[in-house]
Amino acid sequence: MHSPVAIALKSIDIAPAVSFENLLLFPLVLSDDVQPGVAGYHTLDDGLNRREVEITEISEQGSVPELRVVNRGSSPVLVVDGEELVGAKQNRVVNLTILVAPQSELTIPVSCVEAGRWRARSRTFTSAPRAQYSSGRAKRMSQVTRSLANDGMASSDQAQVWSDIADKFVQLRTSSPTGAMEALFTHHGPFIDACVERCQPIRRQVGALFAIKDAIVGFDLFDSPDTLRVLLPKLVRSVALDALDRGGGRVSPPTANADEGTTTFAAALFLGTVGTARSHVSPGVGLGRNLRLTGQGLTGAALVNEKRVVHLSAFTLT
Repeated sequence: MHSPVAIALKSIDIAPAVSFENLLLFPLVLSDDVQPGVAGYHTLDDGLNRREVEITEISEQGSVPELRVVNRGSSPVLVVDGEELVGAKQNRVVNLTILVAPQSELTIPVSCVEAGRWRARSRTFTSAPRAQYSSGRAKRMSQVTRSLANDGMASSDQAQVWSDIADKFVQLRTSSPTGAMEALFTHHGPFIDACVERCQPIRRQVGALFAIKDAIVGFDLFDSPDTLRVLLPKLVRSVALDALDRGGGRVSPPTANADEGTTTFAAALFLGTVGTARSHVSPGVGLGRNLRLTGQGLTGAALVNEKRVVHLSAFTLT
């Protein structure tokens, strides 16, 4: 019997890449014989805009690795691994993809991405227009997989998350008085925004696989083109930040030198490797089941609900 991940990957094709300087995006599109799915949920941004979702600290005192999500709407809400939440006592990123049931309250696992602040800036969190930069996201994903296997907790290595952000500040010659990851994206906004402008979604696209120069970074795959359309800018920003510092940490305009044909082959090979990766199943936080994927040089995760892969992501580990 094929795994849900293998079935999801079999339903897509790799479209020709689009590029901006050294960043390549391969659209993952539904095969011609596959009908586009209809998302039976709202994205986090949709839920917040509808004022049906509220995210707060778990108490007045707060807890670094946890937040509270309230969904007052009549549909589930999808919160994606790596999405950044800003405000309250400190900015966080979400540790794994979560489907919050309608009319429910849920405590979710998060990681802090602002080491130098623990004071209330607002009562509630808002959703940032980005996800955690891809190299940090890959490391945290691997940490969460290890934590789930060892003790059943979806925890990251918080000290390592902070250390990695500090290294990123040095590499990209950026600083923040509170060590806030968002400063990296703000300081390098023009390059990142140019990447987003270039990497627009295409018809029947449900995923995005990224490479920097000729090296595969990873991919995200959703169950609906509508979901991909909403989340693609966040994913592009995530990888664009890493595109800036490939090559010894120089923050100079990168140049494209990848052989696209070779990189396309590498992309297909990576998808095949993910499809046969070892998996560990754990209860989801919220609806569905959480699959953690491990293999030589890769880490991945999938949220499966009602036998359907809602979100699948995987990254190379360096």
